[in-house]
Amino acid sequence: MRSQWECLLQNVGEWHGSFTRFSPQGELLEDTPTVVSLEGIDNNQTMRQIIRRTLPNQTVDEKVLQYSTLGKQILFFENGAFSQGSIQLAPYSEFGAEHGLIVGDRRLRLVQLFDKTGKLDRITLIREKLPNATTPERPVLKVEDLVGEWHGEAVTRYPDGQVADTYPTKLRVEKISDTQIVQHLSIMQQGTQHTISSTGKISGSVLSFETGSQWNQVLLLPDGASAASPQQVRIGQVFFLELGWLIDSDRRQRIIRRYNEKGEWYSLTLVTETQVN
Repeated sequence: MRSQWECLLQNVGEWHGSFTRFSPQGELLEDTPTVVSLEGIDNNQTMRQIIRRTLPNQTVDEKVLQYSTLGKQILFFENGAFSQGSIQLAPYSEFGAEHGLIVGDRRLRLVQLFDKTGKLDRITLIREKLPNATTPERPVLKVEDLVGEWHGEAVTRYPDGQVADTYPTKLRVEKISDTQIVQHLSIMQQGTQHTISSTGKISGSVLSFETGSQWNQVLLLPDGASAASPQQVRIGQVFFLELGWLIDSDRRQRIIRRYNEKGEWYSLTLVTETQVN
């Protein structure tokens, strides 16, 4: 099993792409070309990260980071997928997270930020590829792309260092009408089967699911991406933040950062699933 640092090294490369900012309703607000370079130095004991953004006036803004250790706010998986962000939801403080998925010569990242009242405020999708990438970008995700039954494997890691869990998953998505969608998620974890069913409303590129007194929304985004989160986060309610990526028509990855009712980050899950019908 790779160490967390070795998992980070799966991200080494010069990633060309853009930071695309969306409103919470999925409206495209801004698109900024970027190059993010990650280079292992000192025999890969240190990471040098350079972020270059081409601003609207064509000037280049550059930021250089260098680090040799990883903080408690970040976890990686074997293939380089990761999530970093707030460890604790606190009153009157900004809150959010960044997630990253890698497949071959492409990388997809998502930043979800909430304002000081806990409302979803900013969403940034970062689509990146290596200089000689041959894998094309996928179209904007549609509801029809998700309909069907998906079988997968989930790996859950914990920030407190407890042993990771690996377990099978089943997700069935049904489009009932032009305005309604239903999903059933089943997982077998530690010998116990859990099934969660939810009904959602379809409104353009936004899917809204009611869970108890809370609404979770899923934004359908370019490159087969999806961003899931509550519209508002609160202490006293468990919640999750998720990035999904339809890699092929029948292959998908999801990374899910979960918080408990105290607003504490307690787990990170990577799901790799295949459509079976």
